Amino acid sequence: MTARTSTTQAPGAAGHAGEEAVLDVGPVAHGGHCVARHEGRVVFVRHAIPGEKVRVRLTDAGDDAKFWRADVIEVLEASPDRVEHFWRPADSLRAWSHGHPPVGGAEFGHMTLTRQRSLKSDVLTEQLTRLAGFEQAPPAWTGSVEAVGETYDGGSGLGWRTRASFSVTPGGRLGMHAHRSNHIVPVREMPLASDAINALRLWDLDLQGIDRVEVAAPANGSRPLVLLAPAPNTKEKRLRAIAAELPGDASVAAFDPLTGNVTQLRGRTWVQESAVGHDYRVTGDGFWQIHRDAPGTLVGAVTKFLQQGDFLRPGAVVADLYAGAGLFTAVLADAVGETGSVLSVEGAPGTSRDARKNLHAAAQVEVVQGRVERILRQKPRDFDALVLDPPRAGAGKAVVGQLVASTPRAIAYVSCDPASFARDLGYFRRSGWDLAGLRAFDLYPHTHHLETVALLVPGP
Repeated sequence: MTARTSTTQAPGAAGHAGEEAVLDVGPVAHGGHCVARHEGRVVFVRHAIPGEKVRVRLTDAGDDAKFWRADVIEVLEASPDRVEHFWRPADSLRAWSHGHPPVGGAEFGHMTLTRQRSLKSDVLTEQLTRLAGFEQAPPAWTGSVEAVGETYDGGSGLGWRTRASFSVTPGGRLGMHAHRSNHIVPVREMPLASDAINALRLWDLDLQGIDRVEVAAPANGSRPLVLLAPAPNTKEKRLRAIAAELPGDASVAAFDPLTGNVTQLRGRTWVQESAVGHDYRVTGDGFWQIHRDAPGTLVGAVTKFLQQGDFLRPGAVVADLYAGAGLFTAVLADAVGETGSVLSVEGAPGTSRDARKNLHAAAQVEVVQGRVERILRQKPRDFDALVLDPPRAGAGKAVVGQLVASTPRAIAYVSCDPASFARDLGYFRRSGWDLAGLRAFDLYPHTHHLETVALLVPGP
């Protein structure tokens, strides 16, 4: 039974936002929160652990809302898996004691890594049963979320991000947004980021005139890139003054988040990434896996699935869909050799240009820019295998239908979102396809995110 312990409304807050309540915390749910109930209404609680009793502050609690949201401000009965948060700005208890919400991006940092992975496994199982139609965790999956990078981080789950995104406070200091909020919290470190990103000391800069900062620091130690998104009417002279304050080994460029256009200020407008024996040019804020060990981990899982089923071999015909700068394409080209062929499809024009540069020496690769479903219609082939690595929203029903219609022998599906993956897997299963293999990886420690790699094959 839950009870409200305070009915004091925060000045100007809508509905019940700002009120406090004591809640018994229920199971984890997709999205980085746990489920509780308050006076018959579902409340999604962040910074809790199932089984705890906590005091929360309601953050989104309209009278007509189907559910409310809340942050933990005090732990009354703690889980044995609760630990002190490693990063003060992301610690809900500390942040709210100072009158403001915590930053997002480290919402699982208050619990052990073992419990984090257990909860991620619970979320994936729940999505597979609810959206993909399984009665329980499928036999193709061991049920575990695998740790990645422990040799490098010593089991701490820190220092893995090779890319980071920051906001800027009204006073021009480096900051990060609170979850689902316009509030920006100043930061003076980023423990999840690599040493190379923290070494830039962006928090020491006066960033007035800048709306957003993106940083890429490749794990191979090559030159980092700092991207500055200027506020309206900010002059180039101001941008160059900020660039001059950054360490000399960093490239600096201005960029437009809406168009992706990048303007050189100093050094290069791209970074050189390395993975599985290949180098990749990635321009501006083009996509690249952010965990230092993610490229090798995901490529290894994909190629192992496809090679075990004899879907990837010399002479095979394969495609890399949502190919980005060509991470999977280059390895597929190695595997099929000169007698095979690889169709590499990417929708973003700038990223597709990078793929052309990265793969120009591989004659067996055809790089095409455009929508996946359109390109598959235009270039029908008898595919041995497809590699599918869509954005967080997943492929969707129309694309899945097109993939099934192309009749490949197998599909390796890489996903960063268990809900969209499970939904798409449900589409495949209803089209007669089977889940032949599934692995889950903890490529985002101290957050609720995880990555999956699945092998899908036509049913008998």
